[in-house]
Amino acid sequence: MNCWYDFGLGKGGNIIALAAELYASSNVSFLLQQIERQTPCVRPVCVLVRQQSVSEFPFRLLATLALSSPALLVYLQERGICAEIARKECREVHYECRGKQYFAIGFPNVAGGFELRNRYFKGCVAPKSISSIQSEKGQRETCCVFEGFMDYLSFLSMQKIHGPTGDGSNFQDYIVLNSVANLSKASDILKDYQHIRCFFDNDTAGIRAVKELLGRYGNRVQDKSGIYGGYKDLNEYWCKYGAKNG
Repeated sequence: MNCWYDFGLGKGGNIIALAAELYASSNVSFLLQQIERQTPCVRPVCVLVRQQSVSEFPFRLLATLALSSPALLVYLQERGICAEIARKECREVHYECRGKQYFAIGFPNVAGGFELRNRYFKGCVAPKSISSIQSEKGQRETCCVFEGFMDYLSFLSMQKIHGPTGDGSNFQDYIVLNSVANLSKASDILKDYQHIRCFFDNDTAGIRAVKELLGRYGNRVQDKSGIYGGYKDLNEYWCKYGAKNG
């Protein structure tokens, strides 16, 4: 036990592995010193460092199907998501964890993994990465960037009910980070766009991510979080206001 796993990074391990991520070092002596300094009541005298085996995080993909589960579709409806859009953008993923079988809404990423959501669970089937959706025109002029796929699906649902947002274009591209920890993975794609519209969470991590993009791409970046000011994210706004008034 005493293990951790970060679904945003797709990494896990023991306390040494965690310290290695936090302090960007592989020097075990240094890491032990930092652990003791941060938590003086804990004095690690002897630590066995070993590779985490796959069996410690036993997510196994069983099947991907067309999204049809009534339970999942009802859950999406509660989140204000149009069923037609969800069926187009998502899959129904059946997976196994610790010998038990489950199913969830699966949103594919560029590395072949899936973000997973249902009423009771939020996770992923590795590998963890971004999702990139490009329009048929392939103009690479405008890209809308979201933290999670529920915000992306909310945006598409808003467009379906209220018409195109932003500049009114039907041909903008999209990137879903599936965690702000994946922001660097989007850099090679975003550098080609003239307009980068950010729909990040109204929290510290979201604000930091916008600042990072502004520092990298300047006035090509637009922070669109003001649209849902006062709400945690775009989906919360859409659930509590937009979808009900649509």
